[in-house]
Amino acid sequence: MKMKQLLFGLLLSISLGSYAQNDKKKEVLFTIDDKPYYTDEFERVYNKNLDLVKDESQKDLTQYLELFVGYKLKINKANKLGLQNGDSYKNELATYRTQLSKNYVTDSKVTKELVEEGYQRSLKEIHASHILIKVDENASPEDTLKAYNKIKDIRQKAVNGEDFGALAAQYSEDPSAKENKGDLGYFSSFRMVYAFESAAYKTQKGKVSNIIRTRFGYHIIKVDDVRDNRGEVSVAHIMILNPKADEADKDKSKKTIQDIYKKLQQGEKFEDLAKQFSDDKSSSSKGGVLNRFGSGQLSSEEFENAAFSLTKEHPVSEPFQSKFGWHIVKLIEKFPVKTFDEMKTELESKVGKDDRSRLITNSLNDKLRKKYPVKRDNKLYAAAAKTVNDAIYDGKWELPANTKPYDGKLFSINEKTVTGTDFLNFVKTHQNGGKALKPVNKLTDKLYESFVDDQLNAYYDSHLEKEFPDFAAIMDEYRDGLLLFDLMEKEIWEKSKTDTVGLQNFYNTQKMNYMWKNRADAIIASSTSMDVIKKAQKMLKQNNTVDQIKEKLNTKDKVSVMTNVGVFEEGNEVLPKSTKFETGVSDIVKEGEYYFVTKINKVIPAAPKTLEECKGKCVNDYQQFLEQKWVDDLKQEFKVKVNQDVFAHVKTDLKK
Repeated sequence: MKMKQLLFGLLLSISLGSYAQNDKKKEVLFTIDDKPYYTDEFERVYNKNLDLVKDESQKDLTQYLELFVGYKLKINKANKLGLQNGDSYKNELATYRTQLSKNYVTDSKVTKELVEEGYQRSLKEIHASHILIKVDENASPEDTLKAYNKIKDIRQKAVNGEDFGALAAQYSEDPSAKENKGDLGYFSSFRMVYAFESAAYKTQKGKVSNIIRTRFGYHIIKVDDVRDNRGEVSVAHIMILNPKADEADKDKSKKTIQDIYKKLQQGEKFEDLAKQFSDDKSSSSKGGVLNRFGSGQLSSEEFENAAFSLTKEHPVSEPFQSKFGWHIVKLIEKFPVKTFDEMKTELESKVGKDDRSRLITNSLNDKLRKKYPVKRDNKLYAAAAKTVNDAIYDGKWELPANTKPYDGKLFSINEKTVTGTDFLNFVKTHQNGGKALKPVNKLTDKLYESFVDDQLNAYYDSHLEKEFPDFAAIMDEYRDGLLLFDLMEKEIWEKSKTDTVGLQNFYNTQKMNYMWKNRADAIIASSTSMDVIKKAQKMLKQNNTVDQIKEKLNTKDKVSVMTNVGVFEEGNEVLPKSTKFETGVSDIVKEGEYYFVTKINKVIPAAPKTLEECKGKCVNDYQQFLEQKWVDDLKQEFKVKVNQDVFAHVKTDLKK
């Protein structure tokens, strides 16, 4: 699925542009088996890409037309194969339409207000505890009152000064309360259900909230602390991975990080030590620098707290351990909370998934009732509603044996007729198997209102293509995109994975493109002291081991020499730049503040990588080879005719 999402990101960057209406007359740019493709689509696509590509060759119009024709050839092939008729394709297209329609079936004003509120709340983090008394949303008035009186009595005890944690442990029906005494830790907006969040943000520090109700039941909240959001931080780190072996290795990891910390205290550079010794290879080449992050964005609270605790006065942490390994962290820069504009898109997504979206839904329902006025046939409704009985509370209500009397028009939405039988079918599928609103006539009236909203929303959604031309255009692109993915998977990607003979033959003709540079099986010793590195050089010449060298030259209080052992390719940043790929012990070289000596045990000459060693790159190249060959074949299968006079006009227009 991730691969398909990636393809759509690329596809839409190629194919989606602005769908603003253009008054200029469109002309046929080319045909495929006499099916026309027009200038307006080509120009829109090209202009969109113009802002995305950096390679000037990709802006060449003739080359771009070739790509565009190739894209349309693939879509024609997909349709010829009947891929558009597959159930999987139809279901996925419906799913994408549902996702896309979310931008059109919401109330933008209410959404905007909720997004702004969410941002303002995100500026603070609240530490709170709570007590829960469970009660179902549709509980009877008696059960609801019983739960309310219980939470009311507990709140009074808390307000009178009794220990909130003790009350939570004794009375709360949250299963975790016995252990955590109701403590929820720090949270910000979108971490709790909306009603709970609102109550927490409206309660002063040290105070107990009013009683609130959520779908879980009744709550009271005590706000223990309120702090500013910590924003984001940029740090560098040195990490020694936790070993997977025995305790001796665990001690070795701890000893290594302590040795590195001592060298930092001796004045050696953090960046140099990270490059030499950090096990986080994604950051070590950059001196240990990580992408900036905020609270909750990493998988280690210990690491985050250590990073945020650093200051300009104390910019480097002591060694500490997380579940991943041992770390030393260095502060680079702290960043304030993101601006509203920076967070807007993320917040809009969160609002849409949060239970506060009900406010948006209710607002849209009100607008649709005004847009499509509904006039009900009350006589038909009364007859239909009379068939609903108490069996609905057990989820056992059935439609009348004869529904013909209810087949008349209950109401209409423009040209669409909605019958009484449609309503009864809705009731059957939405009957509640548990406790619900009573008596039954009130429940039926409530279901009718939901039915009207459901019908209005369905009608509005089904007419989005007519209401919004841009929606219709994007859906066309999605249709093509899904077909293209299925076709590429069938014709190219699966073949490149399963055609082992073809891949091997391709590798055999291209192996010189996948080369190892010269490599060295080597030991690298480094120190800031010339005297120490001379001793290390002598010991390497005497074939002493790395452990013997470190034991001899390092003391309990001072780490004078560090070593790196492995097979290193020419150009590897760990190797001194002047390294000669010759067996034996090198001369001493100085780079920056460090002296280096290298012992090369074995030189492995430059040679082609095996297929296994370069398989990822080779498979990718093989896919491109197959695709180009396939497109050439498609040009023979389909008749393509380009209107060169029209293309000349297009080139003139686009170059203005």
